[in-house]
Amino acid sequence: MARSNQQTSGPVGDPLFFFSLLFIITVATLGFLAPWISPDGAGGFEEKRILESPSLAHLMGTDGLGRDLLTRVLYGARVSMAVGIGTALIALVIGTAYGLVSGFKGGNLDHLMMRVVDIFYGLPDMLIFILLSLLLGRNIGGLLVALGLVSWVRFARIARGQVLQAKEFLFVEGARAMGASRRRIVLRHILPNILGPIIVTLTFSIPAAILAESTLSFIGLGINDPYSAWGTSWGSLAQDGWRAMRTYPHILFFPAAAIFLTILAFNTLGNALTDLSKPRGR
Repeated sequence: MARSNQQTSGPVGDPLFFFSLLFIITVATLGFLAPWISPDGAGGFEEKRILESPSLAHLMGTDGLGRDLLTRVLYGARVSMAVGIGTALIALVIGTAYGLVSGFKGGNLDHLMMRVVDIFYGLPDMLIFILLSLLLGRNIGGLLVALGLVSWVRFARIARGQVLQAKEFLFVEGARAMGASRRRIVLRHILPNILGPIIVTLTFSIPAAILAESTLSFIGLGINDPYSAWGTSWGSLAQDGWRAMRTYPHILFFPAAAIFLTILAFNTLGNALTDLSKPRGR
């Protein structure tokens, strides 16, 4: 009985894991429902309520234009979560496909493709982010492409390493001996067995993308259009609060706290999935 309880316990049974998962779902849901929760929109302002401290009327206070900060944080959740998840999915598709081809083909092609990955690893990420964001525009689409084109290399390396191991499995050798096509071997036998590490990498890539977008927005190169339907991002809100940090700290505190807690929740979730994917002895 004691052995059974020890086997079923693990990182997924940790209350911190469930709290992190619940927090992520809540933030994503509130961001999606922001137009209905705050029907005034992210850009509406009133001069009479400029720079109010947090109160019952405005739980997070107001900013320098009299806009409700809670409303802006909710709209910012849409932007930051969309960029984080979208970037990770783009990197997942590109990197996994690249790694599958490189690992399965092997030989000189594998060597050449990995040298390309090494070149991308050697380039400074922030410099590429800045250049691509300037070329593609300061909008969600351009930022997704810019971040995705840099973040795929991690998926490529992990997928390639997993494929090299999976190629030696007996069921893969059996499928090859039975005359299965290369496409069938890759899609039906190899890919399903390497999804675990890729999903874990996906979980860690989302907060990395959120942090990268927040950094770009903080230095003025990210999404910063408070009058658009999407609103602005948490990084832009933190940039606005930085200017008035000493006199009105609430303008910086709440968007910075949203960034910190969201990244912490994703990292906690990723750590739990990493522990769960490790082989356990009986």
